[in-house]
Amino acid sequence: MASGDIKVSILDCGAMSADLTWLLLQPGRSIKPRQQKDAPAEWVDVPTHCVLVETPDGTLLWDTSCPSDWEERWGPTGLNDFFPYDRVSDDEYLDKRLEQLGIGTNQIDYVVLSHLHFDHCGNANLFKDSTAKLVCSEKEKEFAFGFDGPFTGAHLKSDYENLNWETVSGDTEFLPGVTLLQTPGHTPGCMSMQVDLPDTGTMIFTSDAVYMGASYGPPPVPAAIVNNLESWFSSVEKVRDVAERTNATVVFGHDANQIHELKTVSNGGHYT
Repeated sequence: MASGDIKVSILDCGAMSADLTWLLLQPGRSIKPRQQKDAPAEWVDVPTHCVLVETPDGTLLWDTSCPSDWEERWGPTGLNDFFPYDRVSDDEYLDKRLEQLGIGTNQIDYVVLSHLHFDHCGNANLFKDSTAKLVCSEKEKEFAFGFDGPFTGAHLKSDYENLNWETVSGDTEFLPGVTLLQTPGHTPGCMSMQVDLPDTGTMIFTSDAVYMGASYGPPPVPAAIVNNLESWFSSVEKVRDVAERTNATVVFGHDANQIHELKTVSNGGHYT
């Protein structure tokens, strides 16, 4: 790989399914009037993806998606009933996606977690005995290790508590051309990732700072799982500001329509 070259591969890892209300608190849609009180809940696909960023200065994996043993792993939390990972084939799990790219765990230098929720940190343990350094934001680690009990909300300690974490704070150029943006609100330490590519231009991977295009707006539409609503609104506008300033392609965390419009591992595409 020549100096300055960066390659981005989006690893589409199937989808969970869930009531749309979890993702989009939109008046008239998630909050129904009495005329629609008997209408069924609207369940939708909730796609999950990871991003492999290959640079001359190191290879980075952004997020780790959901585990194949999700039913057992999530059982004690009840999350398996609300977010079943049931729209996935055997070749869409993270380990299989990496195999398809010919990438072993020891070929990844950094595993950066946007946040430590069960559907982003679910395969972090794949890297426990690898040479990869695991990274999250300082505020995320502080929260994720700071509560009592095995889980709270969508933070499940068994996903991450036995791993060694390095942290970043503030917006950080983590590798040349790769900047981690602090976008809290969804969780106390949720991050987004900006990648500046020579051909494609800037891409921003929002993770759960922005679930989908309908969340982005304007105006922004929040979700049911938000740690701090004021911070969430500020983070959406921060993403928008960076995107407008850099003319970026914004890739949302769980957009069921957008994932099929992107170049992904499943269609043999990548970005440079």
